[in-house]
Amino acid sequence: MTDVVSTPQSEYIQHHLVHLNNIGEKQAVIANFDVINYDSLFWSILMGAIVVYFLWRAASRATTDVPGRFQMSVEMLAGMVHEEAKGIIPNETTRKFAAPLALTVFLWITLMNALDLIPVDFIPWILKMTGLGAHHGDPLYYHRILPTADLNIPMGMSLGVLVLMLYYGIKIKHPGGFVKELFTAPFHAHGVAALILAPFNFLLNLIEYAAKCVSLGMRLFGNMYAGELLFMLIALLGGAWTGMNAYSLSLGFGHVLAGAAWAIFHILIVLLQAFIFMMLTLVYVGQAHEGH
Repeated sequence: MTDVVSTPQSEYIQHHLVHLNNIGEKQAVIANFDVINYDSLFWSILMGAIVVYFLWRAASRATTDVPGRFQMSVEMLAGMVHEEAKGIIPNETTRKFAAPLALTVFLWITLMNALDLIPVDFIPWILKMTGLGAHHGDPLYYHRILPTADLNIPMGMSLGVLVLMLYYGIKIKHPGGFVKELFTAPFHAHGVAALILAPFNFLLNLIEYAAKCVSLGMRLFGNMYAGELLFMLIALLGGAWTGMNAYSLSLGFGHVLAGAAWAIFHILIVLLQAFIFMMLTLVYVGQAHEGH
């Protein structure tokens, strides 16, 4: 039986799934806080800086005269997010913070997701040309460009949303009311029954908060990770080129056709996942204002 792990195809995919980190190899366990993925940090921070500059540029160039195309596009996008926030979050003070946050999150995730449209081997080729990533042991031998396919990034963002949920829950309901709701909802009772149900209510509320946080991050990670894998599989078609023969030409044609089709479809996934994360951020913050 052929060892699948040792095939060139599997080695190609496994190589592209290793991050540029401080241990120089693939992370062996899901939770290891000693590992720092430098590539994910670099690209996520860079995309975040671009979004901040984009919004700052739009705000600094805003005018009450006839707006240009750039101002119009930003105003339309901001207006769309504001209307969504208005229909979800009842508190106006919270909405003034949550709406700009949601807009920033949407643009940030969109840019990070869009990095997946860059050809899989383009960055490694650039690194090889510069002499930084040609052989094992070189500084940039491993490099993954897609931050949202790194579980750390989506889960870090979802933890930030969880902190906002807890913050606004305590702020709106006050500390006493927030803690009381943890033990008295969703099963309301009085007297001895309330004492009996209190541990179950508390456990269910903890599970609810944990489920919201995990599902929010895993949804984004799962979709982008799957898309990244599919791009790698498509890249293998082009990597099978052996010369001007029918076999290679058919694989090359399939590579171009499948790559173009998936890239066009993936644009929808890029925007959809950013929109879903933005909307769920607004929904979770809005739910912090509600009582069971």
